[in-house]
Amino acid sequence: VQLQASGGGLVQAGGSLRLSCAASGNIFKVNLMAWYRQAPGKERELVASITVGGGTVYADSVKGRHTISRDNARNTVSLQMSSLQPEDTAVYFCNADVQYISGDQMHGMDIWGKGTQVTVSS
Repeated sequence: VQLQASGGGLVQAGGSLRLSCAASGNIFKVNLMAWYRQAPGKERELVASITVGGGTVYADSVKGRHTISRDNARNTVSLQMSSLQPEDTAVYFCNADVQYISGDQMHGMDIWGKGTQVTVSS
């Protein structure tokens, strides 16, 4: 079971980027999905999360600028980032709470994707 993220890059201030992340493997169900970020010298922080039912939570710093969404059928989560600012520069990580089947047993696991770099130039 793994998460694969894509969509990072370099953008000018005021621009937009869309990050996507897909969970794959012998998945039974994906519960909470989220995006975190970690800037140089700083701790990893929650950017946004979304429940199976579509309930969302955003960091105050991104409210009104970023939108998280998911496709439950495809086990994907996306983060549409707009009005990007240099302070949004960070490595972004997707995260998911996953139930998967191994052998004849159900397991739960919190998994992380490899980070994707987002750089916003001023």
